[in-house]
Amino acid sequence: NISHVADVDAIIICVPTPLTRNREPDLSFVENTARAIAPYLRKGQLVSLESTTYPGTTDEILKPVFEATGLKSGVDFYLAFSPEREDPGNTQYGTTAIPKVVGADGAEALAVADALYGKLVVKTVPVSSTATAEAVKLTENIFRAVNIALVNELKVIYNAMGVDVWEVIDAAKTKPFGFMPFYPGPGLGGHCIPIDPFYLSWKAREYEINTRFIELAGEINSAMPRLVVEKLAEALDRHSGRGLNRAHILLLGLAYKKNVDDIRESPSLRLIEMIEERGAAVDYHDPYVLVLPKTREHSALAGRKSVSLDAANVAGYDAVLIATDHDVIDYGALVTAAKLVVDSRNACARAGAFAGNVVKV
Repeated sequence: NISHVADVDAIIICVPTPLTRNREPDLSFVENTARAIAPYLRKGQLVSLESTTYPGTTDEILKPVFEATGLKSGVDFYLAFSPEREDPGNTQYGTTAIPKVVGADGAEALAVADALYGKLVVKTVPVSSTATAEAVKLTENIFRAVNIALVNELKVIYNAMGVDVWEVIDAAKTKPFGFMPFYPGPGLGGHCIPIDPFYLSWKAREYEINTRFIELAGEINSAMPRLVVEKLAEALDRHSGRGLNRAHILLLGLAYKKNVDDIRESPSLRLIEMIEERGAAVDYHDPYVLVLPKTREHSALAGRKSVSLDAANVAGYDAVLIATDHDVIDYGALVTAAKLVVDSRNACARAGAFAGNVVKV
């Protein structure tokens, strides 16, 4: 019951900010939430947006909606932006242990927002404006997207040269300065990194600026699922003399990263579709996703269930494709039972289970 927001002192907005099919920001959830709150907004309240978005959203979208009620930001109510920072599956850094960036509309609003978040987290990081705080979040995610794209491209290059990119990265990270390891994979997933960079690309066009790094990173990362499917087909050709048509494939891992149940933007969903478009049948195993829920982009896959990973079942597949490297998987047993394992995460080698039937991609 949205009317209850009138009874609280602080309102934190934490709603999805997806992309449209044309890769443009979809702020409908933010806008509709603001309009729902506005009739019940009262003097003295703090409203903080945490949804990732482009610089200017808080000031350009939320503020006008709230001020249309006759209340004035910084005088009658306080407006802030404080982005979520989380790393699903990370047991070291929970919410309270991660410093919180806080930006607000004016010094008094900043003091109020800082007081709230200061009670919740180990440290707050006040910045000069809501736009700055919005830019901080995008910068963090763009940094990851660009560096992941770099190692994905290096993977393609080194693979052609017969060089193991994972061995290269593991050796490079021994340098105590000037290098931070990122690892390749079958594509980007999660609710942030595949989406957020394009919020800045879209906003930058308003200033007639082309975001070449961001767009190129997006192209490289988006191409990874197709590359993995091609490598799977090649491995089947070499191992059994057959391609993907009429093959039976077991996809290992549906979540977008290991040890979590989050499938948002997971490349595994696209992999299933692409493999089946080539005439193969695909089952999946994921101990964290027992039933595939309905998603916006892959609704036809909804309802599929995780299959058993016992040796007899694994042996019945033409190939196992490792898309997510969950730690609970016994990779040694998997490699022993499988006819062919195509590993996009280097999981088998890291588990000491690399064998002649394992192909790294």
